[in-house]
Amino acid sequence: MDSGELKIEWARQYMPVLNKISKRFKKEKPFTGKVIGMALHVEAKTANLARTLADGGATVHITGCNPLSTQDDVAVALSRIPQVFCYARRGCSVDEYYQAIDTVLDARPVITIDDGMDLIHRLHTVRQDILPDVIGGCEETTTGIHRLRAMSDEGKLKFPVFAVNDTPMKHYFDNVHGTGESVLTAIMATTNSLIAGKWIVVAGFGFCGRGLARKASALGAKVIVTEIDPRRALEAHMEGFHIMSMKEAALVGDIFITTTGNRDVITGEHMAVMKSGAILSNAGHFNIEIDGIWLSSNADIIEERDGIHSYHLGEKIIHLLAEGRLVNLAVPKGMGHPIEVMDLSFALQALSAEYLAMHHAELKPAVHQVPDDIDQMVASYKLSSLNLSIDSLSKEQEEYMGSWDHGT
Repeated sequence: MDSGELKIEWARQYMPVLNKISKRFKKEKPFTGKVIGMALHVEAKTANLARTLADGGATVHITGCNPLSTQDDVAVALSRIPQVFCYARRGCSVDEYYQAIDTVLDARPVITIDDGMDLIHRLHTVRQDILPDVIGGCEETTTGIHRLRAMSDEGKLKFPVFAVNDTPMKHYFDNVHGTGESVLTAIMATTNSLIAGKWIVVAGFGFCGRGLARKASALGAKVIVTEIDPRRALEAHMEGFHIMSMKEAALVGDIFITTTGNRDVITGEHMAVMKSGAILSNAGHFNIEIDGIWLSSNADIIEERDGIHSYHLGEKIIHLLAEGRLVNLAVPKGMGHPIEVMDLSFALQALSAEYLAMHHAELKPAVHQVPDDIDQMVASYKLSSLNLSIDSLSKEQEEYMGSWDHGT
């Protein structure tokens, strides 16, 4: 096997939940005759999702959802899998990025699987000729769901989409443990920088921010959390983290990590007062959380290393990782979320796509929650793979929990 196939096979060994689903899909073929279009980070875990869908009878056309997150050897190996066609390339231009999305749409997919909503956005704007074919879609990440809900609120969304990121399994495992571990791993591998003893600034205390703050603290960091929501700020305070505005944190931080999904979280006003040597990184989907344009416009010299741009601002240096893109995948050594975490997330994607194939006629154009039994099924499969058992309610307990007339 070549390097891409070896990566895919390595990941497959640690994806028992997706393998269980794939085994059933091979027998039942829920996607027979259907084309599935995907815009995801093209790496080894994603390749196993594509193979699972193909095992279910689908013809899969896939490209990247970020110009820097594709692993080229995996992309080549993906196209060798029967019924899978991959158009992703690392380091593509913005025009090439959208050309690849158009190539996916040329295949006229009936189900979409997105990470960031670029595929669905293209469908609803430039490629409306494909819209009548589409029966539904799935969205992987917070940023994409924010965009989809805005579309839906304006009455612009033309087919049902499952908010895969909003399930408990996705929040508690993918967001907390996946983002928490993979982002810090990517930063350490890229910079060779120590986390212990550093002031780490985490922008946003959603599920991704929570995971990052807890993992960084466990490594010995002094963690500052910035927030706009008073309840989340108070929660972070009660967990022992320092709460500051970004204006205050900018004076203190050694490493900054944005996790908000919004724009202009770290601006020129903040960077102007940072320490020399400050490291900036983004764990949100798009490269708009950190104002890289301000850095480029104000730098006297820009040095480029693998995954690092160093901006000389007079006597001060500010380092930006992965051009401000998703740091755990866009740096050269970024591997994305751990395999075992993505096993659960991609199991949710596969089962949600199957539900769309079977029940799309029952769903209106809108953003829908993933059925709870799918989320629980994934958790049960994972527990089974770990040989772990849990209790169940007795008939008396079920009756008690469903009754209102039991008093003291």
